[in-house]
Amino acid sequence: MNDLLALDHIYQYNDLLGQQTLHPLVSVIDLSACPPMRHSRQRLGFYTIFLKDVKCGDLRYGRGYYDYQEGTLVFLAPGQVVGVEDNGEVFQPKGWALLFHPDLLRGTSLGRNIAQYTFFSYESNEALHLSEQERAVVLDTLHNISTELHHAVDKHSRTLIVSNIELLLNYSVRFYERQFITRSNVNRDLLSGFERLLNDYFQGDRPQLEGVPSVRWCAGQLHLSANYFGDMVKKETGKSAQEYIQLKVVELARERLFDTTQSIGEIAYGLGFRYPQHFTRLFKRIVGMSPNDYRTARVD
Repeated sequence: MNDLLALDHIYQYNDLLGQQTLHPLVSVIDLSACPPMRHSRQRLGFYTIFLKDVKCGDLRYGRGYYDYQEGTLVFLAPGQVVGVEDNGEVFQPKGWALLFHPDLLRGTSLGRNIAQYTFFSYESNEALHLSEQERAVVLDTLHNISTELHHAVDKHSRTLIVSNIELLLNYSVRFYERQFITRSNVNRDLLSGFERLLNDYFQGDRPQLEGVPSVRWCAGQLHLSANYFGDMVKKETGKSAQEYIQLKVVELARERLFDTTQSIGEIAYGLGFRYPQHFTRLFKRIVGMSPNDYRTARVD
């Protein structure tokens, strides 16, 4: 069966796993305590964080399959699809799950800043792999949230729950930064691939046909999500991926400005700008002078 389950509410996910709903907008689930179940594909209407404690086989996440290893943290935003098709087999889930609905965050600082946690849009092969110490920190935070859910509700409950979720996300930012560092060799290879991709793009006629390449297009060519790609470039170079592309455009423009047989407009079109004034504005912002003034100063 290939039915897609639409789970828009926390209680629906709890019911699916045979768990009690302690709060309508948030849940912490020890997956190993759930009864055996069959596989399914689900579209979730809330934020979900999975901590996979053991190797659990192929899990379909985003556009592909990924074999999660022990200590893997996976983040899903509302509207994403997770799971595998029902093949008739029964399995015992493992690990932990934290679910929280966007309504829980409304009016809070986390609600205003949730978009800054870009890993909710990462692809499956960009999951966070935890050390034992990092895993213990995650479990402590989940325990704090679970304890609060079992506590009698009072005026502090929501604040404490949201604060612990925010703490977990901030730790995850730190852990991802560590992962970027420990994968520096891989990241350097990706940056080299990014550079080759831009060189190849601008050597042909694609700029005239398709414009300046976007960050999303470059990420796709390198088989990465736009957010992960942007975060990786920022960590490695100190510049955003958009800035990196713009600097490449200006570098090429400097070379082409020495060819006085080409007008400024022709150079702009050749680099993918539909309107020459947009090219002039970018060049002046980065170089400090207009393309025409730069040409005049260098040719003279």
